[in-house]
Amino acid sequence: MKLIKPFLTISGFTFISKILGFIRDILIAAFVGAGVIADVFFVAFKLPNFFRRLFAEGAFSAAFIPIFSSILKTEGKYKALRFSSEVLSLLFFILFIVIIIFEFLMPLIVYFLAPGFANDPIKLNLLIEFSRITFPYLFFISLVSLYTGVLNSFNKFAAGSAAPILLNLTFIAFIFCFEEIFKTKGHMLSWAVFFAGLLQLFFLMFAIFRNDLQIFFVRPKYSKHIKKLFKLIVPGAIGAGVIQINLLIDVILASFLNTGSISYLYYAERINQLPIALIGVALGTALLPTLSKQISKNEKGKALYTQNRAVEFCLTLAIPASIAIFIIAEPIIGSFFQRGEFSQTDKILSAKALQAFAVGVPAYVLVKILAPIFFSRQDTVTPVKIAIFCVFINFLFNIILMQFYQHVGIAIATAIASWLNCLLLFYILLKSKEFVFDKLLKENFKKMLIANIIFAILVFYFKDFINIFSSYRFLNLSIFVLLSISFYFLLLSFFKIFIFSNFRLFKLR
Repeated sequence: MKLIKPFLTISGFTFISKILGFIRDILIAAFVGAGVIADVFFVAFKLPNFFRRLFAEGAFSAAFIPIFSSILKTEGKYKALRFSSEVLSLLFFILFIVIIIFEFLMPLIVYFLAPGFANDPIKLNLLIEFSRITFPYLFFISLVSLYTGVLNSFNKFAAGSAAPILLNLTFIAFIFCFEEIFKTKGHMLSWAVFFAGLLQLFFLMFAIFRNDLQIFFVRPKYSKHIKKLFKLIVPGAIGAGVIQINLLIDVILASFLNTGSISYLYYAERINQLPIALIGVALGTALLPTLSKQISKNEKGKALYTQNRAVEFCLTLAIPASIAIFIIAEPIIGSFFQRGEFSQTDKILSAKALQAFAVGVPAYVLVKILAPIFFSRQDTVTPVKIAIFCVFINFLFNIILMQFYQHVGIAIATAIASWLNCLLLFYILLKSKEFVFDKLLKENFKKMLIANIIFAILVFYFKDFINIFSSYRFLNLSIFVLLSISFYFLLLSFFKIFIFSNFRLFKLR
């Protein structure tokens, strides 16, 4: 089996989704700027989106795929699909109850999400309304995650990777076509979230049907596999979602800061999520089924080889991404968002947050790779312990740094916590011999550092090119990025590091 094919499939669709996501955010920024409506909507969207990232990119896949793959290997396709049908039935029932409870208790829940809004009745009431509309998205996207996990286990990565495209297309369609029929712009954006989730669910159901994977509602049994799933999924949510937990804490604390702070963090995070999704999420998603199969077959040598190549690939792309985003943060924010209601001040304040987030990019990406290494061995306890500790550290640094640096301090704290999470995961893996740096990774890492020093000097020296023609900022940025990427790949070629000539390394020997 090859990792490179699923990686390119996932990364390709993710790239399309991110491009459309940027178009979506550009329109939202021009539409509502960084004011009251924007702050309230982003908080309302944070709750279901938080669970989306935990399920779609974390806990559910981390728990479900290893179990499903094991059943598929040992008991066959029929038993594996029966297990997924039982999970579907249980998940549907549990989610339905959760949605009902949350809708009823939403006034209390939003108070927890944004306690800083408590003294502003307008913000608080709008947040309750928006959250009640957006929260059912959790129901739809959780079922999407189940279908995606099944398809991924059969090496069908396209549908699950393409589904988020529908989210962005729905937003774009609503902004252009349906503004007039809603009470406020925030109500319109909230309903866009709801219908986007519904469309994604229908799309994945069609993909399941098209691939002749029969998953139906059945009377679930509390079997050993179901019991194991529940045992893994709760700690897995914390272990896989430490970054998301930290970002949720960021929103809670930012609600106490000046109006616009939540929006600044949101726009910065959107840019920062691009390399994380294209590299970390894409490779982590492709890595988990592969590692799970290798571990189940007791192929430790192949598993170690796969892990080394995954880390090597991540570092090769994540380090220059971090450098570039940090150096040209302001032109990036300006090119994407500075139009309409989004002001010069909004640009500067969002860019400062982006620089802070950028410092943590390699850590964010590596966590997406290291967590599946634990999950493939059905170990969710270790990441949980580390995650809890890192959440505490994030909260502590948030409280301290926001006093001096406002919303930027919150972004710095998130980066610190992510680096700590990454290093602790590495330490445990190395100590337990579940990860061993091979000779090729050590050699390439040294070369990688030299290449990135040269790359950083180049980007810093030529960054003013982006502002030469102020009327064509986005075009200037695009040309600059393409030229920078081209130069970086030339450096990789010069130092004989990985990439094109060594794609064969992803072939599991």
